Amino acid sequence: MNERDAHNKAEAGTAADGQGAAGSSRGGQLTSGMVKPTVATGDEHPRNAPLSIHDMTVAYHRKPVLWDVDFDAPQGKLIGIIGPNGAGKSTLIKAVLDLVPKASGRVLIYGKPYRKQRGLVGYVPQRESVDWDFPVNALDVVAMGLYGRIGWCRPVGRGHKRAALEALDRVGMADYAGRQISQLSGGQQQRVFLARALVQDAQLYFMDEPFAGVDAATEQAIVVLLQELRSVGKTVLVVHHDLQTVAEYFDHLLLLNMRIVATGPTSEVFTRENLHKTYGGRLTLLDEAAQAIASKGVGR
Repeated sequence: MNERDAHNKAEAGTAADGQGAAGSSRGGQLTSGMVKPTVATGDEHPRNAPLSIHDMTVAYHRKPVLWDVDFDAPQGKLIGIIGPNGAGKSTLIKAVLDLVPKASGRVLIYGKPYRKQRGLVGYVPQRESVDWDFPVNALDVVAMGLYGRIGWCRPVGRGHKRAALEALDRVGMADYAGRQISQLSGGQQQRVFLARALVQDAQLYFMDEPFAGVDAATEQAIVVLLQELRSVGKTVLVVHHDLQTVAEYFDHLLLLNMRIVATGPTSEVFTRENLHKTYGGRLTLLDEAAQAIASKGVGR
């Protein structure tokens, strides 16, 4: 038995000590005042959840970035992932999508590994991670979202281009279809990448800071788009930093600081206490959060 298993069993045994005196067994055999411990295997997660993460740890150069993350995403919700810089928010998404290796744990998309469910997932990365000087136009970028259906070595047909153009139209960028991606503003570039995710017609979307560096009009357009996705049953997870808009934008939250601090409906978990645990007493941020909580009447 390795150190981790020993730790899990020790914790389970300690919990059992408190139950044994009362004669409670919860499925275990009562022996010398102790209940036989049950080690979590991941089977407790719902099999039909859009995303299930079990006991996931991610480390860079042997230093943990995420530790023992357990999470089930509810269907058809806008889920905000919030936490301080360096909390592991982007790493969480990248680990789910196999873009960075996991030290341990299991991730399932609708009950199966990600590699078997790629067609159900859409991803909008951080703008800073994209090479905007790559010589492609906006329509080309959106059509890349269809390569899973087209195949990497096959040409993009008229029908595919039409679908890409329709997706650009949904984000107000149809008139820029032929524009080089490097010639677009930051907000316009973000809209193009949203269109690329849309054209995939995924069931589960991951968006890493989609509001970063965009103007107010683009931010509002993104919010409307997210609400449209939710209205047709899509599940969207969004890394977000602005605490003042959390209650307005999201109906479910995941508060993260290397480990999950709290998760659940925004009205229940978006509280000053949970934010203090998440941000460690950073007063400016907490004052912003307090104003947001008061204005929206959540977390009371």
